[in-house]
Amino acid sequence: MAIEITKQIYKPSMTVGEVYARVYGSTALPMPIGNVLELGLEHSEDVQTQENMRKLGGGTHAEVRRVKEVKVKAKLADLNVVNLARSVAGTVESIDAGTVADEPHTATLGGLVPLEHIGATSVVVKKGPDVGTATVVAMDGNYEPRPEGVYLLPEAVGIAAADKLWVSYSYGAYAAIEALTTKAVELELIFGGLNEADSGKPVVVNIFRASQGVTKALALIRKGFNSLDVEGTVLEDPTKEGAGLSRYYRTRMG
Repeated sequence: MAIEITKQIYKPSMTVGEVYARVYGSTALPMPIGNVLELGLEHSEDVQTQENMRKLGGGTHAEVRRVKEVKVKAKLADLNVVNLARSVAGTVESIDAGTVADEPHTATLGGLVPLEHIGATSVVVKKGPDVGTATVVAMDGNYEPRPEGVYLLPEAVGIAAADKLWVSYSYGAYAAIEALTTKAVELELIFGGLNEADSGKPVVVNIFRASQGVTKALALIRKGFNSLDVEGTVLEDPTKEGAGLSRYYRTRMG
């Protein structure tokens, strides 16, 4: 019976589980966001006290406590497009696979030719003052295709500094995330937890409305796995109405 659950004393907690999110107010189904290494809520209070001035020694005569804010903090292990875009206040563009013919560049030996698209394959480099008269440059001894572009070898024999280059290539589909181009997103979050310390019993937490700020740091090179540390504020959800019902978050446990 449910009343027996409310009387339980033994209740150690070590939870794992899935985290789901959707944009606040959306009617779409919440989607899993991937492996979350840490997820938690932090409360801060505004405490107003009145001193006891009636007797020696002081003390507190009265106290009022009000919750100032509730923070939600998470460490995301999966740097997928959605998580990354939300963590840098970015917008996403999906780029379909395609080909490029004769993209113009100017040579600097030992430098990178940064192509318009990433992951170029079937690269052909030509040189000449105009595309109509340009001739193909052999790859061996002159350049290396790289994910970020074409690297011109310092000792290239078929390319000279300031040569006009024309690069043709193919590329696969990819996503482009433009950082700091939108406002902070507001999300509805659901934690579907299992308590490993209590026979895998369910612990489900609904955070009805929360802002998500930008990540404090975005590691590009580091030793070990990368992660995204993000936090936000749990906001009032005015759509939640009724006596005894929270407008912020709810915990249900078996």
